[in-house]
Amino acid sequence: MEHRLALELASTIRHDGDGGVTDDLATAHGTTRWIRAQAGLLADHLPAGGIAADEGLRSEIIELRSAVRALFARAVSPAPPSAADARRLMSAAQALTHLNTVAAREPVVPHLDWPPDGAPAARLLSAESDPKVRLVTALARAAIDFLSGPQREQLRACAAPRCVRYFVKSHGRQEWCKPSCGNRARAARHYRRQRMATDGSPPPS
Repeated sequence: MEHRLALELASTIRHDGDGGVTDDLATAHGTTRWIRAQAGLLADHLPAGGIAADEGLRSEIIELRSAVRALFARAVSPAPPSAADARRLMSAAQALTHLNTVAAREPVVPHLDWPPDGAPAARLLSAESDPKVRLVTALARAAIDFLSGPQREQLRACAAPRCVRYFVKSHGRQEWCKPSCGNRARAARHYRRQRMATDGSPPPS
């Protein structure tokens, strides 16, 4: 589903496996690689050969990501947001304005299909020729679809140490985005209990 693009975009900021945070969009080359990895989700919006990101497109996608992550932070509130950008989040009002402005950049027109042996069906066709505009607009509209849909209520910031991902909760007690994060969180909890016991303090309840 295309609204998965919103999570994929937010997840371009992620734990690097060594205790730090990495940014998949840190360079134009990395941004191009990320766009190509989303080819299946973007198939209706990009030319057959895909596109290569330049610095202008990279900056546009990063700014859109900032808006999406600010709105993800709002969605998970009052729980804490991802630690990756908690101290420098765009305001929710600014994020909404930016998201809606980007989503409106691509004009679309209704198109009616009516095969001889079938029922009529309407679809929207793009009237935009610039594939870069179509790309960022698709990302913005995917975020709007996600944030206005039922999965928003299941959005969580992973509670594991050092993880900075957002994820959609798939079952009742899920706290972490993936099993490895759960293992790391349990290990950290066990370490804290052992350390408190060694120091003579009662372990946390």
